[in-house]
Amino acid sequence: FYIDIGCQNPIANSNTYLLHKKGWTGMNIDLDQKNIDLFNLSRPNDINLCLALSSSNEIKNLYFYHEGSAVNSLSHELPNYKNDSPTIKKIKTHIFNNVLEQYNIKNIDYLNIDVEGHELEVLKGFNIKKYNPKVISIEYLDLSLKKLEFKNNNIENVLNSDIYNYFINNNYSFVSWSHSDLIFISNDFRD
Repeated sequence: FYIDIGCQNPIANSNTYLLHKKGWTGMNIDLDQKNIDLFNLSRPNDINLCLALSSSNEIKNLYFYHEGSAVNSLSHELPNYKNDSPTIKKIKTHIFNNVLEQYNIKNIDYLNIDVEGHELEVLKGFNIKKYNPKVISIEYLDLSLKKLEFKNNNIENVLNSDIYNYFINNNYSFVSWSHSDLIFISNDFRD
């Protein structure tokens, strides 16, 4: 069972597409209804939700570039993409734990979180010890870099990041890095 937060597209750049093709099912969450409409068409057996996840249930600013954009975000710290200025919209946020309880989710084999700089806020609303996903990929944007490109990344910045420390302190090991995604494995799942 997978959960893809910030799922954006069911095929293009999807970390869960191949799992879906192999017969896995899961939950896909995105704050853009058009993206969820695509998931409803291509993955009707999954739970597809148009929600914004954060650390609290409240109204927050959404930095909105356009429908279907991969960079719409609740984070105001993102670099200005393509010199575009986002429109600021208001959006209701939800706590991840509450969504899991509402849908009676007990087991998570793979968790993907890609919410453009708002990842730690999503994790604040998640009981990682209770759900203990086996494998987690999470977007890491190093905003200290002049240009957000993989070739500019620095492992020291990753090892000193709040995201890295969160997982290490919660019984996970850092095992890989692909583009802007850090991969962690639960130590309970490792051999």
